[in-house]
Amino acid sequence: MTQLRDKVVWITGASSGIGEAMAIDAAAKGAKLVLSARREAELQRVRGACADPSRVAVLPLDLTAFDAIQAAQEAGAFFGPIDVLVNNAGISQRGLVIDTEMDVYRRILELDFFACVALTKAVLPQMLARRSGHLVVVSSVVAYLGTPLRSGYCAAKHAVNGFHDALRAEVWREGLKVTVICPGFIRTQVTLNAITGSGGQYGRMDPSTERGMAPSECARLAWRAVEQDRDEVLIGAREAMFVRMKRWAPGLVRRAIGRAKVT
Repeated sequence: MTQLRDKVVWITGASSGIGEAMAIDAAAKGAKLVLSARREAELQRVRGACADPSRVAVLPLDLTAFDAIQAAQEAGAFFGPIDVLVNNAGISQRGLVIDTEMDVYRRILELDFFACVALTKAVLPQMLARRSGHLVVVSSVVAYLGTPLRSGYCAAKHAVNGFHDALRAEVWREGLKVTVICPGFIRTQVTLNAITGSGGQYGRMDPSTERGMAPSECARLAWRAVEQDRDEVLIGAREAMFVRMKRWAPGLVRRAIGRAKVT
């Protein structure tokens, strides 16, 4: 079992949404936090909302242009070596394949996949040396259910899941743990911040997202999975049902997704 009390937890994408909710919940559990995102003012706001702001550090990062080794060194300088890394930062997409420029695909993969890999590799040597550490990534149910208008996002999340499954197979004998969090619809600004096929901001709230689970509930379920050392958790009962149905009735699920209203 992974206990968060007095553990050093580094969370990316911590300025809003799931990352913010996970930060507040982890602080309440007694963790020491390092919060990263681009917007320092928002990180400071989240820091102030935590149970003990003196145990929360802010490390602004632009994960599309950064030095992962240097960032890990700076993160570790606050409270000591990182015990739990939560790779949560990412961006979604709203655009048909035919309309999506290659630079947009590269931008999505750079943030949603390569930045995650870079940070994981940056903290991995110390975790292996200590034979202790927990690597957590916030993926998505679209890692299992490819949906229209999200081809780049789906591809990135498929890659994230595959990478972490392989990583888990390599490091479990060394005492390290890997947990993949796969949320469904969560009531965040993910669709507002999604990028279009031309690279612009989508700027609209999808009704399905607006009706989604509260970020605080998602965070509670995510941390419970981490504390239970689970390999993976699907968050969202309806979404999890579709993932399981796909195994037994793939054609039915494929037709349902193809006909579904996804915006």
